[in-house]
Amino acid sequence: QVQLVESGGGLVQPGGSLRLSCAASVRFLRINDMGWYRQAPGKQRELVATITRGGSTNYADSVKGRFSISRDNAKNTVYLQMNSLKPEDTAVYYCNAQTFSTYWGEGTQVTVSS
Repeated sequence: QVQLVESGGGLVQPGGSLRLSCAASVRFLRINDMGWYRQAPGKQRELVATITRGGSTNYADSVKGRFSISRDNAKNTVYLQMNSLKPEDTAVYYCNAQTFSTYWGEGTQVTVSS
């Protein structure tokens, strides 16, 4: 089993920055890909960014150049640095981790508003 705990969400003004963290509690399993997804009110959950165990990254077009995903394999932790935030980035952000199964965190709210 893998438990994911997100932190770092909150309220920020447009143009501001936030850093999300997701720590995975895992025993006897190796975590492969990790990532961040988001779901805005009335919309489907969408991919934000993913990162492989080796550090290869993938981003949604809407966040390229503004968001950066990274991970610390020793700590089983993934990060999402979000810069130049826009109101349309407002959503619940979910952490995702893959072993032989897919695991999700409970989500952290990010609100971008003046």
